[in-house]
Amino acid sequence: MIKPIELVIFDCDGVLVDSERIAARVQVALGAELGWPLTEGEVVDRFIGRSHAAIREQIAARLGEGVATIWSERFEQLHREAVDAGLAPVDGLVEALDVLTLPTCVASSGSHEKMRHTLGRTGLYERFAGRIYSATEVSRGKPAPDLFLHAARQMGVDPAACVVVEDSRPGVRAARAAGMRAFGYAGGPTPAERLEGHGTVVFHDMRKLPTLIEEG
Repeated sequence: MIKPIELVIFDCDGVLVDSERIAARVQVALGAELGWPLTEGEVVDRFIGRSHAAIREQIAARLGEGVATIWSERFEQLHREAVDAGLAPVDGLVEALDVLTLPTCVASSGSHEKMRHTLGRTGLYERFAGRIYSATEVSRGKPAPDLFLHAARQMGVDPAACVVVEDSRPGVRAARAAGMRAFGYAGGPTPAERLEGHGTVVFHDMRKLPTLIEEG
């Protein structure tokens, strides 16, 4: 018996704010500058949806700790500048939030500081204030289920009654591992086929999310 949905858990980057393309561009530029040439597709496969610590670990393994430190510092600076220059909510997101009546929260691989900045710049922070959870609060980031289970626990909802809205492969894998249904948003840089899998509905228009959740 499928439990009725009681909570919608949103990822942040690429689901609430249209920041994944910005992040991918910055990572490609840094790779070219610091000695690890990467295509945007490779950045999506390796970095998108993962925590800062997991990304840094990959860079350190490839280029050493010193370069990983420089890369991380430069990324934070360049990403912040790009966000300030023109970050917007994901297309159709505000309309979807205005229609949704279920409780919501945010569970992201990003830090609280980063989310305060990106959600603040797009006018979304107040919609979720007090219900925002970061991978920095758990021992393992996505694709491990820890963050989503932590969010459900904090919100007092059974994981089986939660749905997750994600745009990355690690994110939908984490939702499945947590025993939650997933909605994979394929309107960003991650190809739709990388989001497909058991218990996952893939969609391209954020405006359709409330109807999809109602049907799910």
